[in-house]
Amino acid sequence: MELLQPNRFFLLPCTLTLASLFSGFYSIVASINGDFYPAAVAIIVAGVFDGLDGRVARMTGSASGFGMQLDSLCDLVSFGVAPALLAYLWALRPYGRYGWLAAFLYVAATALRLARFNTIAEQPPEKQKSHDFVGLPCPAAAGAIATMVMFFRFLGAEETVKHLSILLLVYLLSYLMISVHRYLSFKKVSIPREKRFQAVVGIILAMVFLASEPPVTLFFTALCYAASGPLLEIYQLTRRKNQPPTA
Repeated sequence: MELLQPNRFFLLPCTLTLASLFSGFYSIVASINGDFYPAAVAIIVAGVFDGLDGRVARMTGSASGFGMQLDSLCDLVSFGVAPALLAYLWALRPYGRYGWLAAFLYVAATALRLARFNTIAEQPPEKQKSHDFVGLPCPAAAGAIATMVMFFRFLGAEETVKHLSILLLVYLLSYLMISVHRYLSFKKVSIPREKRFQAVVGIILAMVFLASEPPVTLFFTALCYAASGPLLEIYQLTRRKNQPPTA
């Protein structure tokens, strides 16, 4: 990990972080007003700004401890409170106690996930075993909830819904965030020079796929990424068992 400058305030990355917070806060207001689809889109927009601020900070050498702490506080609102409130007002309220407990568990899991991430990020680079995420990243979990709202709207659900799968998914996402399953971060992807053209073609095809029917493709992409952590661990365990014992 790059060396952090502890007390520096850099305008550009912090502005992008605050733009993510603004999108998350707008999502909360829209959810309270019953505008669930705009609330879901606002969470996706918050995720875009959240991805940009870190990359801009690394590219411009403006990563700082202040920016990391600001990012975590904003993430708790945009990817913790906002999706939990959206899920509760949109689908979890009919389940009474189990509904608001699921929403609270999601917010608590997000806070724990961010605290663990900050603790790992503050360790020296030589002590960090991998660049992958430990536990499902909270923007990905929030994206799963937001795209689920978009997917149900695509299926014709205009207002609130009641489906047990949504309640179970919120509990599952909460578990995955605080789990020790490893998820690919895609932050430091090294592409060989001879394969860069193929990589560009793959990126274009992925963009075409996502843009073909965003409510459907984004939702299933979010589900596949959420499932990738446990599936990768199962694959690694199976591979170890099939390896012949060493002498």
